[in-house]
This record gives sequence, structure tokens and C-alpha cells, in this order.
Amino acid sequence: MIGVSSPTRRVSLLTLGCARNEVDSEELAGRLAAGGWELSEDPEASDVVVVNTCGFVESAKKDSVDTLLAAADTGAKVVAVGCMAERYGAELADSLPEADAVLGFDHYPDLAERLGEIVSGHKIASHVPADRRTLLPITPVDRQSTAPEISVPGHGWVPRARLEKGPVAALKIASGCDRRCAFCAIPSFRGSFVSRRPEEILAEAAWLAGEGVRELFLVSENSTSYGKDLSKADGGTRALERLLPRLAEIEGIARVRVSYLQPAETRPDLVRAIATTPGVADYFDLSFQHSSERVLRRMRRFGSTDSFLALIDQIRELSPAAGIRTNVIVGFPGETEEDLAELERFLTGARLDAVGVFGYSDEDGTEAEGFDGKLDPDLVTERVTKISALVEELTAQRAEERVGQTVDVLVEETGEEVVGRAAHQAPEVDGACVLLDAEDAEIGQIVRCRVVDSEGVDLIVRPG
Repeated sequence: MIGVSSPTRRVSLLTLGCARNEVDSEELAGRLAAGGWELSEDPEASDVVVVNTCGFVESAKKDSVDTLLAAADTGAKVVAVGCMAERYGAELADSLPEADAVLGFDHYPDLAERLGEIVSGHKIASHVPADRRTLLPITPVDRQSTAPEISVPGHGWVPRARLEKGPVAALKIASGCDRRCAFCAIPSFRGSFVSRRPEEILAEAAWLAGEGVRELFLVSENSTSYGKDLSKADGGTRALERLLPRLAEIEGIARVRVSYLQPAETRPDLVRAIATTPGVADYFDLSFQHSSERVLRRMRRFGSTDSFLALIDQIRELSPAAGIRTNVIVGFPGETEEDLAELERFLTGARLDAVGVFGYSDEDGTEAEGFDGKLDPDLVTERVTKISALVEELTAQRAEERVGQTVDVLVEETGEEVVGRAAHQAPEVDGACVLLDAEDAEIGQIVRCRVVDSEGVDLIVRPG
């Protein structure tokens, strides 16, 4: 969270949701600062509180509404932006009169001016949602010429104002998604897939390195699609493999991490690039979602337990210590006990480092919302509990297997405890390393350590 100030023009930004939203907030902060606003960390001392909302699942929507209501209690003007605002627009405004404005992505380039109007007492018409997949050409190779004409957050790099000063920063490489997963509404409000050009990404990465960033966390809705809309000169469908070593060579950058890979699109060349390129974390954030072939088909996805295990074997043949994480959805419409057993077979065989377990719930406007075979919510909860217990046991075993290994830890916290992350641990979601006998360690330092113990998914390590 951060803000911009003059006697009457001070703004605070509150961010919910994923790392992609964090990038968007830093871009908005940069635009606001350039527009004469002073960034403030204190909402109660601000003229405007901008809440960058998340609209992915029901719990995230509730958090967004709660944050908007709390912001209204400060007495400041309250503006909702982000995914929930883009997805619901005027409907959100009607149900939440505490918000002074609900603005969509198309308002981002002129947000400084819009906030000025709001502070002056003018009413800004609420965003009217539309399916953003219709804004770009159907054919990916035709999108690059059209993308600059529409507002795609995180594209056409605007110097960011960093809201968190740690040694890790998310870096957006693409936006949107062309997949049509039956349970997911994201493409409708984030739009079709469009890549950022490599030179733009490299320029922002170099700027982040100059700001003290040591690890770049590459984010998008689907990183395996990166480059499919780019020319051959920019790398085409092999653009990510070409980009990774160039990012790793930037002075000051110690580690590059890729997030959100689609298993069905994860090519052998990309696996090799991530697993073996110096400076790139051998880390695979693979969106399996399930492993029963029947459930995956209903999800409009591809794969099976055996094909997923083969992919994991391919990764570990190149890098036995590679980190692998995923998310799974339990209780999808029509899921049987046999399907659940197939998921258990996959999780047991995969030996993953981290797994997020989610119970299925209907999302507005998705295909699955109209499916038959809905499971009783109590049964969904029961299955989530069962798979979560299995995952907790399996990931703890995987962490225990690392005892005795050597890991390079990026130090992120010092004080009573020194805490950092190894290459197989992504920010916030995959556990951490607690360093013993490392009182002299500094934030941003890479320390080679030996794993001496584990606690759940966390590792206890000692330098040397």
C-alpha cells in the first residue's frame, strides 16, 4: 500500500488478490504520482482511497467489499478499480453506495484526472462491463497492432512506483487468456491473451534491478502462451525460452522465476530452459486443477494422471530438486469417488512441493454454472478436507526429503528470525527457509545453506 500527496491531493492504494494486481497497482501509483498526487500509506490521512479489487472467487469478492467498506469509514473518497470493478461495474456501484466511483481498466490511463474530478465533487459514471475478449482480434498474430489502442493493464510500460520495497518484484509478461476453462471467468474481464514485447519487459526488468530487486517473478494468466502473438523476430512461440536467459543476465538480478504454466502447453524446450538456465529458478507452477481425465474434459481441459506424471518425470530428469506446485479443484460437477481416487493417485505419485486445494463453487457467467451433477456443498467440504489432509502429509514429506541438500536462499526478513526462500519456494505461497546462525545476513543477499530440518513445507537451514 502507498500513496501520493499535496495539500489536497493525497491518495492511498490498497491491493487485493494476486501478483498481477500488485503490478497493476504499482503502475497506477506511477500514473498518479506523475499526475500530481502524493502517495500515502495512511488511508485516514488521504483524500482518496483506491481499492484494487479481486473478483476471482467468492471469498476474494467478499474481501474486496469488506475493504471498500472499511475504506469508506476513513472519511476519504473511495474508488473501486481492479478485477471486481471491471467484472461488475455499475452493478457493484448500485449495491455499494459507499464507493464514490467504480472504474474499469479503460479509466486507468486517466486515473489521476478522474480522481481530481471525484475530489471536486463531480460524479463519474460507473464502468459498464463488456466481454473484453471482443476487443482484440480472434487471430493472435493480429493482436499486437491492436493492443496499444485499448487499455491493457501492465502493457506499454509506465514507470511504476514500488509499493513494497523488498528484494522481489512481480513482472508482467502478458495479460488475458484464450483458454475456455468451464469454471473460470477471468478471460471475460481480463480479455484475450496478449504478450508484452520482449524489449519492453527487459527495460522494466532493468529498472526494477536498479530499484534493488534481486528476484523477478514473471506473472501472467498463462505464461506458456507467451509469444504466440509475437513475430518470429521477437521469438514467436519460443519467445519465453529466448527471454529467460536475457532477463537472468541483467546486472543485479540473481533469480528469475516463472509462474502459471499450463501443463498441456508446457513444451520440452521450455521445460529445459526453466530447469537448466543459470539464474532461472528450477521452479514449475503447473496448473493441473485435477487429474481425472473425465473431470478434466468437463472442465474443458486436457491431460490425465499418467500424462501429468510423465511431465513431472521429464522435469525431474533434468533437475531432480526442481520445485513443483499446483492448484486443484475438488467437487467439480459430476466428480465421482473414482475421480477423487484418481486425483489421490496423482498427488501421491507426483510428490509436489506445494498444492492449493479449492472446493468448487459456481462463478457468474461460466459454463460450469449451468452444468448438472452439482455436488452437495457438505460433500464438497468433506472432499476438500480429505484432499487437504493428504496434501499436508505429502508436501511435508517432500520438504523432509530436502534435508541434507544445499539450497541458495534469498534473504527477505531479518530481525529475531532471518527468513528467506530457496529456488523451489515462490513468494507467499510455497513455504520459506528459516536461517540459523545467520545474524549478519542482509535483505537481498543470496546465502548458500544446508537444509538441517523441516517443519511442514518450511525448511530450517544453516549457512555453509
